[in-house]
Amino acid sequence: MPPATTGAGAPSAPRRKARPRIDLRRLGRAALLGSTARGRQLPDAIGHVVEAHRAHHPDADLDPLRRAYVLAESSHRGQMRKSGEPYITHPLAVTLILAELGAETTTLTASLLHDTVEDTDVTLDQVGEQFGAEVRYLVDGVTKLEKVDYGAAAEPETFRKMLLATGNDVRVMSIKLADRLHNMRTLGVMRREKQERIAKVTRDVLIPLAERLGVQALKSELEDLVFAVLHPEEYAHTQRLVAENAARAEDPLAEVAEDVRKVLREADINAEVLIRPRHFVSLHRVSRKRDPLRGADFGRLLVLVQEDADCYAVLGELHTCMTPVVSEFKDFIAVPKFNLYQSLHTAVARPQDGQVVEVLVRTHQMHKVAEAGVVALGNPYAQPTEDQSTGDGERVDPTRPGWLSRLLDWQRGAPDPDTFWSTLREDLAQDREITVFRPDGGTLGLPDGATCVDAAYAQYGEDAHAAMGARVNGRLATMSTVLRDGDTVQLLMGQDPASEPSREWLEHARTPAA
Repeated sequence: MPPATTGAGAPSAPRRKARPRIDLRRLGRAALLGSTARGRQLPDAIGHVVEAHRAHHPDADLDPLRRAYVLAESSHRGQMRKSGEPYITHPLAVTLILAELGAETTTLTASLLHDTVEDTDVTLDQVGEQFGAEVRYLVDGVTKLEKVDYGAAAEPETFRKMLLATGNDVRVMSIKLADRLHNMRTLGVMRREKQERIAKVTRDVLIPLAERLGVQALKSELEDLVFAVLHPEEYAHTQRLVAENAARAEDPLAEVAEDVRKVLREADINAEVLIRPRHFVSLHRVSRKRDPLRGADFGRLLVLVQEDADCYAVLGELHTCMTPVVSEFKDFIAVPKFNLYQSLHTAVARPQDGQVVEVLVRTHQMHKVAEAGVVALGNPYAQPTEDQSTGDGERVDPTRPGWLSRLLDWQRGAPDPDTFWSTLREDLAQDREITVFRPDGGTLGLPDGATCVDAAYAQYGEDAHAAMGARVNGRLATMSTVLRDGDTVQLLMGQDPASEPSREWLEHARTPAA
């Protein structure tokens, strides 16, 4: 995802000194040529990882990272990537991605070692003896199954294994996503047909999983990389659009950003107003709806504040002092998305030309979770913090969200690898989830396109056979009614325990449970 940038004329503020661009080729050479006998001093090649890690976890114990790096460097020594770089550059890059997102030390330790069992003589038992059961579990979870043993079923069975491991520890999938991101960044050295095959699996499986885990920073970059491989002409066209927009003298986003800063200063609201450029896939989607694109379409404004109440204060000022587009308002703070995402969404229109500028309002903590998802939550075995505890069942235990439980439930009924692989792709293709409310205040997470049939089985299991109908937002509705995000659903149940489901319901069932 392109970095957030302040608009023109933004007041200067003290900022942490930016790290220099990391040259992984140089780091790889340092890893191979440098001495590893440095006592407790960290090897130079991992210094960037340590710096990124300390920015999020200043008191972290770095000894496991030092020891993991030494083992990874020595075990991969002499191995080269297809790009010609020393292999150690890959686990270093994967670990840096996770460190930048705020992953805790155990995840980074396992990330450094994630290919050792698969590609070297290091065994899982050795990993467990040196680094403990958690690191052993994470490394095992991301280790591929051998094609020699599984043949064509190796890839689907590897993903099945990863999903099962993720069911116990979501950090397994965090490492896999970072691993795939770095592999996609360096995909250009592969044959064209292999690039396309890897990009399609990334599109069908890894990107939806990144969305479900809330790791927006990884998801956005993966989408752009897949877009470049599978749709090179459209990607090049989008690149040209971005370049043409950058050459324009007028920047409506910067002008509205300055107007927003002025409004919030006058209201004595302490807020940071940033411009968030759209990533290429997002811009491509917008361009298919609006042609030609206008300057405000190339990004959105992000307003960051300290407290939840400040978000609503900002919203009130924007809607009072500027022209709001009421249809664009969404409150994902009161009703968080299934993947932990929280923000207020609104839009304002420029008085000069009517250009609509989208605005996101969130706290700094919400922003961290919006970018890094489950990675930002740290150790899933640790006691949850107040920031992680809400009344929503999907968020109380973010390490086992409802969608993951459903995937794990139906995979047990798909022992055939081909069935599992095709069903997994179909399920993940429903690339968004909706939240519907029960009359008692509880919620149900369902895939987009779900019906009252799906809601009944999600709430009652087999007892849903007795369902006779429903009320959606207070109005009588049939069981075939398609639900929308935010609907309130009251299921009308019969009393006969021997009730059988209607055969017609099969035509309206969208979830494996139904």
